[in-house]
Amino acid sequence: MKESSLQTSQIGASGVLLIQYRLLKCGIESAPMTTDAGIDLVAYSPKKKGAVTIQVKTCLRPKPAGGKGRASLDWWLPKASPVDLVGLVNLEDDQAWLLRRSEFVARAQQQPMGRLHLFFYTDPNYPARKGCHERDFEPFRIDSRMGDIFGLPEISN
Repeated sequence: MKESSLQTSQIGASGVLLIQYRLLKCGIESAPMTTDAGIDLVAYSPKKKGAVTIQVKTCLRPKPAGGKGRASLDWWLPKASPVDLVGLVNLEDDQAWLLRRSEFVARAQQQPMGRLHLFFYTDPNYPARKGCHERDFEPFRIDSRMGDIFGLPEISN
């Protein structure tokens, strides 16, 4: 994905669809919300017999940290977000991570003015401090969370 003519709303919608697709691929039904109340999807786990709410945050591609640094992905979430889960998406590589809200809060590196900011570096050779590199988020890849969150076995891409 070099240059993109996607609008911000299209980037966000693409991220929601990617998360929804990955859930459906694992047998998890989900439905988008019709209004933006901070919840993008409601997903139902037949194994756990319960529904969870998901807010999806999407990056089109990694960008330089701070405008001049190493390639990174970053997402913002309101501290008061009512969701159970946060889906994080990198559209450039169709990557998706799924964190419980409490996991997002615990890993957010910054918390200015009622918002949580989580980021990580994507350059595989960059020796970022622990918790700030893509490799630190491997356990949160969406396919690895199916058992933990929805009671289903992991799947391979």
